Amino acid sequence: MAALVQGIRNSLTRNYSVFTGTFAKSAVVGVQTCNRYVKNTPQKTFIPINRLSENRRWSTTASKKLKLEEIEARVLNVIKAYDKVTADKLTLESHFINDLGLDSLDHVEVIMAMEDEFGFEIPDVDAEKLLRPADIVRYVGDRNDIYE
Repeated sequence: MAALVQGIRNSLTRNYSVFTGTFAKSAVVGVQTCNRYVKNTPQKTFIPINRLSENRRWSTTASKKLKLEEIEARVLNVIKAYDKVTADKLTLESHFINDLGLDSLDHVEVIMAMEDEFGFEIPDVDAEKLLRPADIVRYVGDRNDIYE
C-alpha cells in the first residue's frame, strides 16, 4: 500500500507542471473543446469564451415580445391538450375545479404544463392563486412585462 501511495505521489510531482499549465490555458482560453479529425488523428481545438455565447439558442419569449393574444392562445391550447378537460366547456373565465371538474392534482399538472410551455417556474404560492386560464394569462403577461 505504501508503495502504491509513493508511486502516485511521485507521478503527481513529476507531472505537476503539466497539470497546472493545462488548467491555466483552459481557464484563460475556454473550456469547451470540439474534436476535429484530420487524417485519422483527433485534434482538440479550444473555442474562446466569447464565442461560446454565440451558439446558445434561447426560447421565443427571450427573442421577441409576446402579445396578449398569443399568450391566451397558448394557454388555451395547453389546457385543451390535457385529457381530462373537454374543449366545449373551456373558456378564459372557466374555473378549473368548479367548471371543468379538475381536482388539486390535475391543477398541479396543468400548472406544470404551463411551466413547460413558457419556460419558467411558477412558485407554489403563486400557483395556488391561478384557478382560471385568465389568471394564468395575466400571470404570464406580468412575468413578461406585457401590459395591455
